[in-house]
Formats: sequence, C-alpha cells, structure tokens
Amino acid sequence: MVIASAHLMAVLDTTVMFVALPSLQQGLGMSVTSRQWVVTAYTLALAGFLLTGGRLADRFGARRTLLVGVAGFACASAIGGASVDGAMIIAARAAQGAFGAVLISSTKSLLVTVYSDEDERARAMGFFSATMAAGGAAGLVLGGVLTSALSWRWCLYMNLALSLVALIGGPRVLPALRGNKQVHIDLPSVLSAAAGMGGLVYALGEAASAGWSSTQVICSLAVAAVTLTVFVARQIGHTDRLLPLRVVLNRTWGWAMIGLIVNGLSTFGMMLILTYQLQSIMGYSALQTGLALVPFALAGLISAALLAPLLMVRIPPRWLIAASIAVEAAGLVPLIWLTPHSRYLPLVLAATLIEGFGTGVATPATLNTALTGVLASDSGAAGAGTSAASQLGSSTGAALLNTIAATATAAYLTLHPTAGIVTGTVHGFTVAMAWGAAITLAAALPIAFFVNAKTPARHH
Repeated sequence: MVIASAHLMAVLDTTVMFVALPSLQQGLGMSVTSRQWVVTAYTLALAGFLLTGGRLADRFGARRTLLVGVAGFACASAIGGASVDGAMIIAARAAQGAFGAVLISSTKSLLVTVYSDEDERARAMGFFSATMAAGGAAGLVLGGVLTSALSWRWCLYMNLALSLVALIGGPRVLPALRGNKQVHIDLPSVLSAAAGMGGLVYALGEAASAGWSSTQVICSLAVAAVTLTVFVARQIGHTDRLLPLRVVLNRTWGWAMIGLIVNGLSTFGMMLILTYQLQSIMGYSALQTGLALVPFALAGLISAALLAPLLMVRIPPRWLIAASIAVEAAGLVPLIWLTPHSRYLPLVLAATLIEGFGTGVATPATLNTALTGVLASDSGAAGAGTSAASQLGSSTGAALLNTIAATATAAYLTLHPTAGIVTGTVHGFTVAMAWGAAITLAAALPIAFFVNAKTPARHH
C-alpha cells in the first residue's frame, strides 16, 4: 500500500495536468505546438533519468532514494504552480520528471525485493496497477474540480500535501534495504541516455510546426541516433552500467519493453486527443472532461485488480500481453470516426472503456513478465528499465500523435480551404488515432511470437 501510494503521486500528477492543459495553455499564452511540452517535458525527464534512478536505488537503498524523490518532486511542484510563463512551467515539469524518476525507480525496486514469490508478485503487480488506475481516475476528476473551482496551479500545489503523507509514513513502514556500494553511476551513460531520448522526442514534437525536413528536426534526430548509439556501446564496454547487459540480452525482457512503450503511446495519445476533442470541439468544461474520462480509469482499475491477476497465472505471457495490446489498439478505432458533431455516446465512451480494459490487463502482465527472474542486485535497474519504456512510450505518443494530428490538419485545410478550422482539427484527430491504432496493433503481433511462453505459475 505504501509503495503504491508513493508512486501514486507521480501518476496522479500526469492525469491532473491533462485536464488542466487547455486552461494552462490559455493562462500562460502557450502555442498549440508548445502545449504538449507541459506533458512531454515531464514524461521525457522521467524516461531520461529512470535508469539513473534505478542504479541510485541499487547503490543507496530504495527507501532512501524514494524519500529523496518525493521531497524533490514536491519542491518542483511548488515552482511549477508559481509559473509565470511557458518556459517556467516546462522547466518545472522537467524537474518533476527527474525527481519522479528516482521516486518511481525506488518503488519498482521495492516491489521486486519485497515480493519474491511468483504468485505474490502477480497479486502485487495487479494491486499496484489497480492503484495507478485509481489514481488516474482521481486525477481526472480532481484536475477538473481544481481547475474549475480554483486554478490549474492547484493541480501542482496539491502535491505538497501528498508528499507529507509519503515522507511521514515511508520511514515507518518501508524496509530499510541496504544499498550496494559496489554499484557506481556512470555519468557518460546518464548523459547519453537523457540526450538520446530528449533528441528523439524533441524532433517528434517540433516536426508539427517546423516540418520533417527542417534543420532542427533533422539535427535532433541525428543527435538522438548518435547519443543512443553511445549509450548502447557504453553499456557493452563499461563495468558500471545503467542497464546491465545480462538484463538487456534477455529476449523476453526486451519485447516486454516494446509492449510497455506501445502501451504508453496508445494511452497517452488517446488522452491528449480526447482532452482537446472534449474541451475545444465539444465544449466540455474541465470538470466535465475529467468525469468523461473516468470510465477509462475505472475500466483499467477493474481489469487490473480483478481480471489481470487471474489471467496471469493461467495464460502464457506471450498470448496475454499480445491480446491485451490488441485490445488497446481496438480502443483507438472508434475515435477514427470522430466529427465536429460527435457526442459522448457512443464513440467516446466505447473508446475509453475498451482502451481501459486493454491497459488494465497489459500493464501488470507486462511488468510481471519483465521483472520475473531478475537478480536482486539488478532489481533497481530492471525496474527502472520498465518505467523508462513506459515513459518513453508516453512521451513519444504525446509528441508523435500531436504532430500527426497537426500535420494532417494543415494538409486538410490546404486541400479544403473553406472547410473551417474545427473540421480540419477533428480530421487531424482522426488521422492521429488511425496511426496510433496501427502502430499499437503492429507491436502486438511480434510480441506473440518472441516473448518466451512459460507455464503459468498456478492453476486454480
């Protein structure tokens, strides 16, 4: 419960900001192309520093790094709430992500260490994922309430109160695990990983306004390719690795990471598009938008808490993960038929329910598969790797699908200059959802073949 509660703060902050995004954009005068960086800066920093956070947890002990992460997260939240322009809020969100990386890596390390039995871990992963889904639901509603009644700033200020709960309760109930002094942090690996993922997501985000052939996009992609190559080479040839080679070369772990990436891409892409469809096109308030997206989180909560633990001990991982990701792809399909006149029923509700059930099963099943059989000394790095994959998927999902939507809108309005901006915008949304569904489904197929199937832990 305490582990999930600590992680909950980072998850809650993501969904809270989704609902607050249109109000924040207007209040700080941010552009259409820069608005997604409020979400992306957070998830990108998480992805870039999660591996570092995992090794820090291995080096100093997960409880200690968890408390440091919570304290830093609270301070960054306070700065973000006081932002006066777009640059300040983006910088604060990036700082939240960096401290959140330490926080999240520590919770994953504690999960791996505390729950060593396979059945117990399956139940723990289900409960952990269910808590995250519940946090998603609470964040959507809370974001709407705070934004409507007070201001989007209180979506960040609330973290100050949440952090006190973790800081007071953590030392009392979490095991004081000893760190491993033999673990060292390799700075070149840290920098190359952060620069590589940063360059990739920046290029995807800027392509909407600058174009794929622009100098800044091409240079960003080149930087990403070079620095990620350096990172991989560093892991192979250096003893102080952020991601040990024995973990990377595990075929099941690798394809589980692909599953987590497309899971984040599908979910965050849908949330970003629906937030603007509901508020900007359909005229929903922030609170109404939060309530409209609650079925997604509730479906994830129910399937993660009740369905996933049962299926995980009965169905081989390759089939369960592939099938649940295919369900996620199906959840995006109804949104291909969005129009400026669409109503909540049936398209939006159907999409949120299907996507929620797919995510609720896919997340714990993939996490359990990725973390099973990991050495205790690598638990922090392996747990951080799963989180990095999820956040990389979230970052690229928000950036890529936002870029696809903006590009499709511009192309449509060029061909149909009298159609109107609303029609063109919704057309962009539908194109982005079509691409999101295709990418997600394309990932499910190889997972069914390449994740090592194993006998379920127990038949009941």
